[in-house]
Amino acid sequence: MRGVSARNDERAPAPWRLQGYGDTLRAADRAVATQRAYRSDAEAFVEWASERGTETPSSITQKDLREYLVFMTRRGDERSSILRRRASLRSYFSWLVERGHIDANPAARLLAPRATQHLPKIVVREQLDNLLDEDWGEDEWAVLDRAVCEVLYGAGLRVSELCGLDLSSVDFTQGLLRVLGKGRKERVVPLHRRGLEALRLWIEDARDDVIRPESPREALFLNHRAHRLGPRDVRRILDHRIAHGHVHPHALRHTYATHLVEGGADLRVVQELLGHESLTTTQIYTHVSKSRLQKVHRQTHPRG
Repeated sequence: MRGVSARNDERAPAPWRLQGYGDTLRAADRAVATQRAYRSDAEAFVEWASERGTETPSSITQKDLREYLVFMTRRGDERSSILRRRASLRSYFSWLVERGHIDANPAARLLAPRATQHLPKIVVREQLDNLLDEDWGEDEWAVLDRAVCEVLYGAGLRVSELCGLDLSSVDFTQGLLRVLGKGRKERVVPLHRRGLEALRLWIEDARDDVIRPESPREALFLNHRAHRLGPRDVRRILDHRIAHGHVHPHALRHTYATHLVEGGADLRVVQELLGHESLTTTQIYTHVSKSRLQKVHRQTHPRG
């Protein structure tokens, strides 16, 4: 990456000061991926502007930046990528202002295209019944798979959160799970009776049959290699247990949240249960519920 950046600096006119911008990103101790993305985005814009005959950043206007966003949209870039590049440009031009290289930030009030919001997919009732109510047998792996599915849907966990559970994470007395979420933030979530029963059966009757000396003794769930259960293992469990179609593990979390909202749960409570930083993230489940109601109406009402 260093060689590529050096070549870009040689091509870019000195007034753009890409090397200094990159040095500042490194000094600020930003994540390596963020440094690379912001630097690359700035270089791409400078190349585009230079091809149009613009030789200095002080010549750039908000109109130029809007045209650049349009250019990226027309060539088929994902809107999420365009939003990130817009943030990169705001950072770059803000840096130029702070260093006194330009007088004003033309990207300060730059509007970005609205990102497309896809409603999360939820598990249909037939698949959910198949996953939670079918008789899979009583061997240790059937017991494990049952416990994993009950916890995924019953507590609405992210797959990484489920895989990170330890034996000490389960409080059978109070019916709670202690979960380590994003940003290593801990939260406590309730688990229903059937989920707790599935966990107890796994811990007391099956886990000792698969554990080995090299296994992590604290891990709640283990895979066929006796290591801590991983995301790929969870996906394989669902693929194996779903009779028809495919269910992504995260869809069970979406289904959990949607069923809570449809059942009348307060949105703030759902936010806390899911471990969302922002209520805005949780609000998408109100749209999912409305979408499902509209679909049912269209399919069942005589004039739908």
